[in-house]
Amino acid sequence: MFFDRPDSGERAVLVHLDLVSEAQREDPREFEELVLSAGGDPVSYIMGARAAPHPRTFVGSGKLEEIAASVRANEAEIVMFNHALSPSQERNLERELECRVLDRTGLILDIFAQRARTHEGKLQVELAQLQHMSTRLVRGWTHLERQKGGIGLRGPGETQLETDRRLLRARIRSITARLDKVRRQRDQGRRSRQRAEIPTVSLVGYTNAGKSTLFNRLTDAAVYAADQLFATLDPTLRRIDLDNVGPVILADTVGFIAHLPHRLVEAFKATLEETRNAQLLLHVIDATVEEREDHVREVDAVLEEIGAQDIPQLQVYNKLDLLQRPARIDRDAQGVARRVWLSAATGEGMDLLAQAVAERVGQDMVSQELQLEPDQGSLRAALYRLGAVQAEDYDADGVARLSVRLPRADWNRLMKKGPEPLF
Repeated sequence: MFFDRPDSGERAVLVHLDLVSEAQREDPREFEELVLSAGGDPVSYIMGARAAPHPRTFVGSGKLEEIAASVRANEAEIVMFNHALSPSQERNLERELECRVLDRTGLILDIFAQRARTHEGKLQVELAQLQHMSTRLVRGWTHLERQKGGIGLRGPGETQLETDRRLLRARIRSITARLDKVRRQRDQGRRSRQRAEIPTVSLVGYTNAGKSTLFNRLTDAAVYAADQLFATLDPTLRRIDLDNVGPVILADTVGFIAHLPHRLVEAFKATLEETRNAQLLLHVIDATVEEREDHVREVDAVLEEIGAQDIPQLQVYNKLDLLQRPARIDRDAQGVARRVWLSAATGEGMDLLAQAVAERVGQDMVSQELQLEPDQGSLRAALYRLGAVQAEDYDADGVARLSVRLPRADWNRLMKKGPEPLF
């Protein structure tokens, strides 16, 4: 964008090291899925182990020669590391390997850039990219370092670098201001839903757990869903109606991943506000993967980072069709639904999910038998508008007997208007 770099391509050499110094190691299989999701063509996968990264090139001299040989043999155009590289390490590796070098954060940013569809999503991705790029600008002007003296040649590299930094800072400020406006608009919509007492249920989970497929199944929407990492970036809200609860807003959100770059979490805070302000989180989990407990911990870590760790969760174990097991609800000792096992692809267990969500969201519901006199028609009409009437009959004097179920907030509001006693 602002500087010259080696052209990137499809043919990629992948590098993964097991580092003793890393408390949480990256998953090499997941990294390959990330590369494929980005449209890369892995031609070689080089693995190794070190006590700690080399400060200059991340890998040792022997491993560096092995990578360079693989680049030449496979005519690779890019080398991708399953680690976070410092700007100087990226610069040194590109000089040694004579091709583009990308780390895990840069790869995830590239995938996000491909997937973003809405104006807001594109702004959030661009903000994260510019913040990432701002630490790497120096590499683009190393070809000017030789121009130390001579008339008209003093300091052009530094001058251009400072120009680019000013452009970056101005663009970052502009995008941040526009995202703040988006956040304010979301707050207005959220406050109107809260005034209307409409609960929000947010889908969260590890990337490729099946959130969008489940969202489409629940809402009959046409959100893009695919068997790839980060298929969904743009938040989608839909209204659904649950038995015994009424209208509920369902939110589909971006998937999480191990060690999700902090600047991505920061950039997507406007989107993740829907998660932080939800009344219930549907934590979608791929029941078929061995690392599912690790994935649960990673999602919980991101939820804690955005301040959503205390929101009630209902775990949804998805892809049950691949395990050939029956759908079920797991409850705790108090009888509260904690897990639902289902298949979003086939629809098996969706009725159990609706039941469990209705139980969890509708815990503060009021069920009553009302007796309304003929002159209380306005209260009867209000109950029907809220969808609260479950049964109704009349006696010979025209007195109506209604069985109603509605949120306690609506009940309290109606009782202020109605004459006592009503039941």
